[in-house]
Amino acid sequence: MADLFSADAPADDAAATEAGPLADRLRPRTLEEVIGQEHLTGADGAIGRMVGAGRLSSMILWGPPGTGKTSIARLLADAVGLRFVALSAVFSGVADLKKAFAEAREHARLGRRTLLFVDEIHRFNRAQQDGFLPYVEDGTVVLVGATTENPSFELNAALLSRAQVLILNRLDSAALGRLLDRAEAIEQRPLPLNGEARAALIASADGDGRFLLNQAETLFAIGAVDEALDPAGLAALLHRRMPVYDKDREGHYNLISALHKSVRGSDPQAALYYLARMLVAGEEPLYLLRRMVRMASEDIGLADPQALVQCLAAKDSYDFLGSPEGELAIANAIVYLATAPKSNAGYKGWKAAARAAKETGSLMPPANILNAPTKLMKQIGYGKDYGYDHDAPDAFSGDNYWPEGMAPQTFYEPVPRGFEAKIAERLAYWQKLREERGR
Repeated sequence: MADLFSADAPADDAAATEAGPLADRLRPRTLEEVIGQEHLTGADGAIGRMVGAGRLSSMILWGPPGTGKTSIARLLADAVGLRFVALSAVFSGVADLKKAFAEAREHARLGRRTLLFVDEIHRFNRAQQDGFLPYVEDGTVVLVGATTENPSFELNAALLSRAQVLILNRLDSAALGRLLDRAEAIEQRPLPLNGEARAALIASADGDGRFLLNQAETLFAIGAVDEALDPAGLAALLHRRMPVYDKDREGHYNLISALHKSVRGSDPQAALYYLARMLVAGEEPLYLLRRMVRMASEDIGLADPQALVQCLAAKDSYDFLGSPEGELAIANAIVYLATAPKSNAGYKGWKAAARAAKETGSLMPPANILNAPTKLMKQIGYGKDYGYDHDAPDAFSGDNYWPEGMAPQTFYEPVPRGFEAKIAERLAYWQKLREERGR
């Protein structure tokens, strides 16, 4: 798998100028040449310290595509003199693992340890992951796994306890610019782009160095042009990289969390941005609408009862119009939610009531509020002395509605914002009436 050279690596190196894909020709030869991961490969980084000490521990390299995971693994083996073996969890099975472990054990007897690199390690199931444990434990292999998925969710706890998780950064604009500089040096000609188009090319890569170099290779292939391409010309020639997004993976949950917290934090600008991120990436609009109904119920509640109505209206609008026209109704609803007064009083009250119900679920309601449809029920006191509120002054009897043996509780405490401020006034008024009537 191809990866990344630094801008200061010599452009006239014979190996680098061999025919082959540009990304392959720009593969780094030392850890110092890896771009964008200096927090790991530098002298004070986790990898730099291990290499400096001449001893490697097993590790999981976690990061987005095109950030150097494969090259770092290969260069680690070279740096400390280990035998390098690479497997892909996509194409390998139990037989391949057994063979790799047997060969590693044989080489260990001859005095040479093995670095076993497993790409897409998260694709191995739990039983296959368990198969690594004895060989990692006894030092037969130094395991270096690569994954784009959150190891906390995808890898066994036992395996994680035996390996460091090292996080690779998404390549920033400066790092991607250095890659393009290196590509131009090795091709011995500039890319046919003006400054704005070059910036647009870097932005289109979305932090993926391999994608950027593949795009650059396409541009070099068109040959000489009369005039450098502008952003419009670049867009006509190249496809933009689709955002990294998988509906059942961490990226999905990260974005919906960001959207929810932006709404809760009353930031409509950020909320619109994350909503757009998810829709542009192909998220199902009805999923977003369901989450927005949850936001209206949990974070706004009765501070603005219209919030829930707006979400349901947006759902009806989307059902009626579809995409893309119906997405505007979703956007309007998310702005409404973000700018509405906030209260989680109803949410907290419901949770507290649910806990109390679990603890006191067998208590009988007081007899005065029980229905008495039969003569026997009336004889034993069901409904006796019930105060019909509409016949009471102020339409408020102040009766006790709590089970015998359970003191009145306060689950719902409205906040002094929005419509809940009015609710708080009502509750205070009714409490005053209870006290005046000795209830």
